[in-house]
Amino acid sequence: MENHKHPNHKQLINRMSRIVGHSEAIKRMLEDEKECSDILIQIAAVKSALNNVGKLILKDHMNHCIVEAVEQNDQEALKKLDEAIEKFIK
Repeated sequence: MENHKHPNHKQLINRMSRIVGHSEAIKRMLEDEKECSDILIQIAAVKSALNNVGKLILKDHMNHCIVEAVEQNDQEALKKLDEAIEKFIK
């Protein structure tokens, strides 16, 4: 698998840093025995943020890597995209 920089690299790193911080806050909420409903709301926020990161990566991948793969008739890249989408939306 080749390494490459996503067009939105910095934005993705920043979003993931916020998600990690938010996840740690949820852990503290659990340790402090906060209200279940408050914890569930925070978990929903992290899930949504993580899905948005995934969508941004997918968009970058389709707009750059897959466009190039189609131009080069790279069927393997298209197969990998299909597998990744299946796992992402599962």
